[in-house]
Amino acid sequence: MPRFSRPVFAVVLTAAFLAGCSSTKDDPTANWTPERIYTEARDEAEAGGYDKAVPLFEKLEGRAAGTPLAQQAQIEKAYAQYKGGEREQALATLDRFIRLHPSSPALDYALYLKGLVNFNDNLGLFSWLSRQDLSERDQKAAKDSYESFKELVTRFPNSRYAPDARQRMTYIVNSLAQYEVHVARYYYQRGAYVAAIARAQTALTDYDGVPASKEALDILINSYDKLGMADLRDDAKRVRESSFGSSAESTQAQDTQKKPWWKLW
Repeated sequence: MPRFSRPVFAVVLTAAFLAGCSSTKDDPTANWTPERIYTEARDEAEAGGYDKAVPLFEKLEGRAAGTPLAQQAQIEKAYAQYKGGEREQALATLDRFIRLHPSSPALDYALYLKGLVNFNDNLGLFSWLSRQDLSERDQKAAKDSYESFKELVTRFPNSRYAPDARQRMTYIVNSLAQYEVHVARYYYQRGAYVAAIARAQTALTDYDGVPASKEALDILINSYDKLGMADLRDDAKRVRESSFGSSAESTQAQDTQKKPWWKLW
């Protein structure tokens, strides 16, 4: 065992003491109990201080590692990240929670929150489209949201979060179908009839039975008519009449939907 002279040993002790003092000074939570950290983190989150709550929850994860309190800290950190606008970080935290705690009693909430994070992004997407010219957009967030809600209601049908998840699933499906119809209408109005047909068919095949199906069929009928494809036009008319009843003529694609397209009620 190495031996230090008294002066050297004194210097080492002094350095260690100062380092400890510095650490305590830099980290005010150094002497806090896990329970106090949790209380402080919750208070910050409830007051809207999500940027302060997140690092406190992270400290609690380390201090209470292997305990239910650490799991609670992780799931509440994800919520604080979500509310603080840190979408990617929230999803990463939730994916880690789901992977590490597959038997947690909070797993249903983790799935619900994951769906909610992406659902919020989905709403922002459709709001964006309502105010600007149409352009292609990534629908991945909306579909990921649907899959999280679907897993929740499949695995935990009696969860307190299941009823809301089911309603959101319906909304997502209707929104995605209406988005396809909106794109189809955009192409139709610009004379791109082949592209309009493709998007209308996507709405009909991928989202069967949704409210947007009627307009999708109208766009098909009108597009086939513009292209002189009488047989396909008549086939689409028969499908429309069998599904929605007969009408004197299909609604012109450019005149459909007097209310904003993203409103489904």
